[in-house]
Amino acid sequence: MSGFIANGATSTAHPITQGGFWPDLDGTHLRAAMRLTSAVTDARLEVATFNAIIEANRELATYRSAREAEGQTTLAAVPAEQLKNESALVHLYRRVIYCNTAAELIERYQGFDATNSGDQRASEEESSPDQLRRDARKALRTILGISHATVESL
Repeated sequence: MSGFIANGATSTAHPITQGGFWPDLDGTHLRAAMRLTSAVTDARLEVATFNAIIEANRELATYRSAREAEGQTTLAAVPAEQLKNESALVHLYRRVIYCNTAAELIERYQGFDATNSGDQRASEEESSPDQLRRDARKALRTILGISHATVESL
């Protein structure tokens, strides 16, 4: 895929198509939403995004099958609250992908500053891979309609 723009300074959409139940995504929107600069090359962004999509779609496979059995052909068609004329489920799905993409980039490329804030860096807690993965997990669990609490027995 060559639709990603390294400097992120374009207003032209760069679709990440999935061709089915899951919504297409926009690489330019991902860059803007997660504050990914040209420090992240197109190739790195592509790999991290595809990995996030593959993992999310795998975790949501049973959910997808159940919705399709109900006659829903896309995530956007599943009954849900609308936010800015778009299904809340689509917003949540996008959050899963975006957060996991950013988490992988931060983990793999330690010199990458996700906040692009120079001397005013966000605290480590705000941009940590653990925080991003937590946000992604919470969004995924909301899609699935299950509790956000995880309890471990000792």
